[in-house]
Amino acid sequence: MNKQVQVHASLFLVALIYGSNYSIAKEVMPEYVGPFGLILIRVVSAALFFGIFARLVVKEKIVGRADNIRVILCGVTGVAVNQLCFFAGLNLTAPINAALLMVIVPVVVLVFSALLLRERIGRRKVSGIALACAGAFLLIYTSRGEQATGNMWGDLLIILNATSFGLYLVLVKPLMQRYQAITIVSRIFTVGAVLVIPFGWQQLLSPDYSAFPMSIWLAILFMVFAVTIIAYLLNTWALRYANPSLVGAYIYLQPVMAILIAVAVGKDVFTLEKAFYALLIFAGVYLVSRTKQHAVQQAA
Repeated sequence: MNKQVQVHASLFLVALIYGSNYSIAKEVMPEYVGPFGLILIRVVSAALFFGIFARLVVKEKIVGRADNIRVILCGVTGVAVNQLCFFAGLNLTAPINAALLMVIVPVVVLVFSALLLRERIGRRKVSGIALACAGAFLLIYTSRGEQATGNMWGDLLIILNATSFGLYLVLVKPLMQRYQAITIVSRIFTVGAVLVIPFGWQQLLSPDYSAFPMSIWLAILFMVFAVTIIAYLLNTWALRYANPSLVGAYIYLQPVMAILIAVAVGKDVFTLEKAFYALLIFAGVYLVSRTKQHAVQQAA
C-alpha cells in the first residue's frame, strides 16, 4: 500500500475513534467515574502497555539531553495537560461544544510549526485550513440541539486542551524523525502518568466498580485501548511521514465522524446540507495534504 494512503488511513481511523469518544466518555463521567479518575485509568494503562512493549520488543533508547527534555515536554503537553483539560472540560460542557472548540488545533499547529519548526505557511495550506474550518463550524452549528448547552469554564478548558495538543504535535515531530513511534509514545505516557496520578487518585478510589453495568466497562475499555493506545500510536507514527499541519487538519473530521455515528444509532439525520459541509472538510484536508506532497517533490 502506498505510504501516503497508509498515512491518510491512519489519520482517518484516529478521527473516527476520537469522534466517537465525545459521546462515549459522557456516558461514563461523572456518574460512574470522575474525569480525573478516568484519565488515570487510561494513562497508567497505556503507560504500562507501551512501556512493556517498548522494553521487550523495540529496546530503543532516547539519547541526548535535548531529546530527553523534548520528550518530557511532549509528556506534559500531549498527555498530562491535554488529557486533564479535555476530560475536565468535557465533563462540564456539551460534546458538541467540545467538538467545535477542538477545531482550533490546526490553527495552533500552524502557528507553532512556523515558530518552532520554521515550516513555511503557504497560501494553499492556509486556504485548506480555512475551508475545513468553515465546513466544521457550519456542520456543528447546524447540528446543535436544544439541550446542547455549554459551560464557560468547560469551554475554556477545551481551548487549553486544544492549544496543548497542537503544541504537542509540533514538539513531537522532530523526535519521530529519529526514533520509532512506540519508543516515543512509551516515554511520553510514562511522563504523563507520573503527572496525572496526584489529580486522579481520589476519583479512582471513589466508585463502586462492582455496580458498573457491562456497557460502562466496555466504554472504559474502548477509551483505554482505542482512544488512548491505538489513536496515539497511529497519530505519532503518521507524524514520521506527514507534517504536523496535516495531522492537525484531520481534527476537522472528528465532528463528521461524531455525526455519522449519531446517524447510525438513530440520534441524528444525515441531510444533503450536512453532506456538503462534510465535503468542505475533506476538501480542506486534501489541500493541506497536497502542500506536503508538493514540498516533497520540490525538495527532491
